[in-house]
Amino acid sequence: MTIGLVPTARERVRAEITAEITDAARRQLAEVGAAALSLRAVAREVGMVSSAVYRYFPSRDELLTRLIIDGYDALGAAAETADDPGAPPRERWLAVCRAVRAWALAHPHEYALLYGSPVPGYSAPRDTVPAASRVGIVLGRILGDAARAGTLPTAAGERDPALISDDAVAILGGEHPALDETVRVRALMAWSALFGTLSFELFGHFVGSVEDGDRYFDRVTTDLAVLIGF
Repeated sequence: MTIGLVPTARERVRAEITAEITDAARRQLAEVGAAALSLRAVAREVGMVSSAVYRYFPSRDELLTRLIIDGYDALGAAAETADDPGAPPRERWLAVCRAVRAWALAHPHEYALLYGSPVPGYSAPRDTVPAASRVGIVLGRILGDAARAGTLPTAAGERDPALISDDAVAILGGEHPALDETVRVRALMAWSALFGTLSFELFGHFVGSVEDGDRYFDRVTTDLAVLIGF
């Protein structure tokens, strides 16, 4: 039981062991990939019997879910920290995109878990959605702030409920006369192009095509900012 906000000794020990297990699992990601992640192998690395690890993570899928949520949270935190609400929309967009790329380059195996090939036999639960939405919420906030500041081009104001979900509309700046389906489609294109560009870079698909990854990324994200209307 926790007294106030101070964790008990048992809770501290559980948190420490949980952190050891997830750290070992991340190393396993780097060595064998998500598809081959094994609770038994993780248990061996932390010096525990398998049955003890199962008390913290009853299945491989629960461990994967924890790694996915942790990864999305870390990526989201990087994006949130990079955003300066006082800066112009284009500068905010570029700063967040660069922060996302920096995190991805520093954590390629975790990025691959989030945006790479699906893990056979695993289906991510809805528990992962709030963490997965954090980067999108930051980008949507930039879009909404630009609309409210009157810095976006004039929009027709059209809304097509059959094209983009209400949840996506809420993330992409909400309802505003300067935000219509054209703007939202362009924002979604830019969002997906950001991660598509990162995936091509991290998974080696630009080899032989792009000479300077830094300059290419900045060019892509600058052009995407123009597409959105920043």
